[in-house]
Amino acid sequence: MATILYTHDVFKDHLVPNGHPERPDRIKAVEKALDATDFDTLIKKQAPKADPKTYLYAHPENYLKAIENAVPDEGLHRIDGDTTLSPKSWQAVSHAVGAANAAVDDIMNGDASNAFIAARPPGHHAEKQTAMGFCFVNAAAVAARHAQKAHGVERVAIIDFDVHHGNGTQDIFYDDPTVLYASSHQLPLFPGSGALNEVGAGNIFNAPLSAGCDGESFKEAYKSRILPALENFKPDFVIISAGFDAHYRDPLANINLVADDFNWVTGKLMDIATKNCNDRLVSLLEGGYDLEGLSESAASHVKRLMAN
Repeated sequence: MATILYTHDVFKDHLVPNGHPERPDRIKAVEKALDATDFDTLIKKQAPKADPKTYLYAHPENYLKAIENAVPDEGLHRIDGDTTLSPKSWQAVSHAVGAANAAVDDIMNGDASNAFIAARPPGHHAEKQTAMGFCFVNAAAVAARHAQKAHGVERVAIIDFDVHHGNGTQDIFYDDPTVLYASSHQLPLFPGSGALNEVGAGNIFNAPLSAGCDGESFKEAYKSRILPALENFKPDFVIISAGFDAHYRDPLANINLVADDFNWVTGKLMDIATKNCNDRLVSLLEGGYDLEGLSESAASHVKRLMAN
């Protein structure tokens, strides 16, 4: 079956200070890579706006109102040293979450086997009540709850291979055994969470990686810890937080993956989805800050998704 790409021009309108790594050029690089002839059969859709009520699946109303009210009419507003709002940031968030929810709907309705959401800002650092790490609303978490609430899905697995631990996703589901969260990430590194002993209700599986490790160490982390956990969990739906900042070129970390490593892990996660849930899988762009590393890795990831 088909693979769907969701994106939107508003993702380029979420502005950040000069020199900030999470910049509009990231989306331009991914879109250019996915315009190649290899992706002619990729179904491309405009990311719709989200129903804002779905944000409540992951965040309390007072937090959401505070973030929305902080959006400036002009210029930039800093939430913290890394996390900045601009006039169209909340619109970008709406389309990012809307795309994730629409992709879940498409897949549950049988219109596609999987989807990739090329959106920004990212979301996996957004905790229940804290915006941080470039993130405001946790789209992966909202999409997981949307699958459960709108489609009756029982068990959702979220796998995060961004080089930074998804503290927000872990925070939101820490005590919820219906959602498995598994993450490979460099440690120590921002945000400082993601140790082996953070296990939640037995549903959290962290696989920290040491600075300087390569694809073999990355694969071993999946073979020894994450893939067995997924096999035991038997998910009804798979969500990937697809950060490509573990690429060797990335300036914000020190893991030495290449594009083929992302292809490998994508295939392994697709195997889990095929075995347990009729291929149902949604992947959301998170990090990746070297444009060359990001574009080649995202292309490798989507090419593997299309080989379903």
